[in-house]
Formats: sequence, structure tokens, C-alpha cells
Amino acid sequence: MKQELATLHAKALQELDDVQDTKRLGEWRVAYLGKKSELTTLSKQMGQLDAQTRPLFGQLLNERRQALEGAFTSKRESIEAAEQNARLAAETIDITLPGRHRDVGAVHPISRVIRDIEDIFLGMGFMIADGPEVETDRYNFEMLNLPKDHPARDMQDTFYITEELLMRTHTSPMQVRTMEQMHPHAPIKVIVPGRVYRRDEDDATHSHAFTQIEGLVVDKGIRMSDLKGVLEAFAKALFGEHQRVRLRPSYFPFTEPSAEVDLVCVHCQGHGCRVCKDTGWIEILGAGMVHPRVLDMAGYDSSIYSGFAFGMGPERIAMLKYGITDIRQLYQNDLRLLRQFAKV
Repeated sequence: MKQELATLHAKALQELDDVQDTKRLGEWRVAYLGKKSELTTLSKQMGQLDAQTRPLFGQLLNERRQALEGAFTSKRESIEAAEQNARLAAETIDITLPGRHRDVGAVHPISRVIRDIEDIFLGMGFMIADGPEVETDRYNFEMLNLPKDHPARDMQDTFYITEELLMRTHTSPMQVRTMEQMHPHAPIKVIVPGRVYRRDEDDATHSHAFTQIEGLVVDKGIRMSDLKGVLEAFAKALFGEHQRVRLRPSYFPFTEPSAEVDLVCVHCQGHGCRVCKDTGWIEILGAGMVHPRVLDMAGYDSSIYSGFAFGMGPERIAMLKYGITDIRQLYQNDLRLLRQFAKV
């Protein structure tokens, strides 16, 4: 058995030398160190030896097993190192190759303006609300003091889905929805950014689908001076401390009195230019005191509560802020325009 052990040991070492990969190394381990290996078979035959020979053979058997395990460990480390080096060599990056250019994205100018406006009004204590783009005639018109036979409906060309469902023409329906949700609590201070739809011909200053931001404040003792103060603070925050606003009388069915709001021309600083038609002022939004009928229909007693509302177009503001002359450029996904805002 001693000679048989020596032959087995020599054979195992010779085969181990020929092993070059992890798979064959595992097979070698099973063959010579596993539970069914010849080495294990020899250890089970020790019971056949006499009492004097058995301890000596057992010691020799352990020495041979330890020697094979040591050789196995050394071979495994060698193979693993070689395989790792081969992987690293295959994955080597050729740093002499030119890098691949990747375009850097940017926030769209309309989204940028909406975020700026939201930040300004959040700082004044307003909440941000959202409403459905598919609206009912009741909320889009009737609850805003525009009954079905009202001539002012002709001011807005509407996409009707059914007689009672339509694509909202403004975000003003959220005036009523917000008051109904908040009733009877006050004050209400909310802005509503969102997409609106009208049957307009697309040109340099109009689009059939555009964004609008509605603002609403309702409380006891709200006055026109509060409206002007809020809008002037907004204009200064967005366009600079030099800004001023002026209110010109106008008409909106859901506000009374109503006004068009102008600010000092951002191009000529009020001196007069082609953009402002030499007036020094540019119209930016519409506003007014919430009509008493709108308050009453929403559940607020107009003899106790008053409020103001305003609506603005982020596209219009983006065009003024960034010097864009054609509103269609904001919707055409022209990378020549959009890349400019990656640097803003």
C-alpha cells in the first residue's frame, strides 16, 4: 500500500502540471481529493493493516494528502491569476482612440420659465394645483360667468368632444374647482400651470396648444391694490428690480374690474423700440378682481369675500426673457435652439 500511495501521489502531481484552466482543475480535485478518490479509498483500507503498521501508514497518507492540497492551492492561484490577466488584457481600453461625443441635455425654455414662476409664487405663500385638460362646459364656461348664450364665448374657439365635454381653453376652471374644494376655508392662494387648447391658426405668436398659468387669491378684504402689489413683486423677481407694471382697463367675463397688465419693455428698458412699438411697455398677462357671481357660484359669499385672479402664458414670457421671436420655435424640437439652453 505504501508503494501504491507513492505511485498515486506522483501520478496526481504529473496530471496537475498539465492542468491549464479552472474547469480541469475542479475535475482534478474531485479525482484525487474528493470523497470517491483513490486517496480516500486507500484511507478506508487502513483497517486491514496490523496495529504497528497502521499509524505509520496513516501519517504518511496525511502527509501525501496535505502535499496534494498544497499543490492544488498553488495551482489554483496560478490559474486564477492567469485568467484574470487574460480578462484584463481583453478589456483594455485603447486611450489613444478619440472619445465619443455625447450631447448634454437641458431643461426646455418653457419648463424653465414655469419652474421659475412656480418658485416665485411658492415664495409668496401660493400653492400649486393641477386640473383636468378634458373639461366640462360647466367648469370651463358656465361657472366662470359664461352661460351658453353669452357672446363672450365667441372670444375662444373651442375643441368640443361632445356638447358638454371639451379641451379646456384656459386654466381658469381651476378657479372654481379650487374654491369648491377649499370651501368654506380661506384664504385661498393658488397658481395652476397647465396645457390649454384653442382652435387658433399656428403662426409666429399663436398656437393651437400652449401653456397657461392661472393665479387665484380669495379672502376677506382683498383689493385691486393687492393684485398690483403681487404682480409687481412677481415682475421684479422674474425680470429684475428695475421692473414696474401698469394696469390698463380691459374685459374678462369672470373678473370685474378687469385689466391688461404691462411691464417695462425688457428689450429697451422703457425707452421705446420695435418690439414694444415705441411705447416702452409690453403686455404680459390679464388680471382682475374675481367676479362676484363666480364667488357666489363657488359657495363664497361675495358680500364677505373678494379675490383677484390672473392668467399668463409661459411661452410669451419665455419669448421675452430669451429673445425668441417665433413661438413655433418652442415646439419644433430644433436642437440648434435647445442646445443654447444647456449653457444657460
